[in-house]
Amino acid sequence: MKPRTNEVVFSLLHVLSWIFFIGLCIEAGVLIFNFLFTFFNPIASHNIYKGLDLSNIYENQFPHYIGLMGFVVVLAVLKAYIFYLVVQICLKLNLVKPFDCKIAKLIEKLSFEAMAIAVLSFIAHLYTEHFIPDGFEVSDVENYWDDGAAFLMMAAILLVISHVFRRGIALQNENDLTV
Repeated sequence: MKPRTNEVVFSLLHVLSWIFFIGLCIEAGVLIFNFLFTFFNPIASHNIYKGLDLSNIYENQFPHYIGLMGFVVVLAVLKAYIFYLVVQICLKLNLVKPFDCKIAKLIEKLSFEAMAIAVLSFIAHLYTEHFIPDGFEVSDVENYWDDGAAFLMMAAILLVISHVFRRGIALQNENDLTV
């Protein structure tokens, strides 16, 4: 691609990352608010967010309701944080000299956050499986962490990219020293 095309594509990706970040922050905020609201108004547990109905678990096993909603809220916050890191990368990335220690650290941090989401998603899935024999409907809540495998793959890819960036930094520094 031409340099001007690269700048346009990068600017578009920067704007999209801001849009996703803001959207995920709103979703996390709504989930936190609705979770706290159910403590004062238990009827709200019938439709927490996008049709999520945990009223049966709320009424019969309140500590497990807190556990399920804790997973939902923490995962939503972590997903928003991932896009915060993407926005930070877009702000700090220099297309002329892209290999920078700050960018490499952000990419590595992004990898670890994606890994945290994947592990937490798998733990949440295992946690909800013990509700099925008791007759509780948990298929709606599973939608909040059914992308654990995708985040695991993303973590692996980002870890490789962070190592490539570290090697690129070494080569760039070596190139700067030789005249």
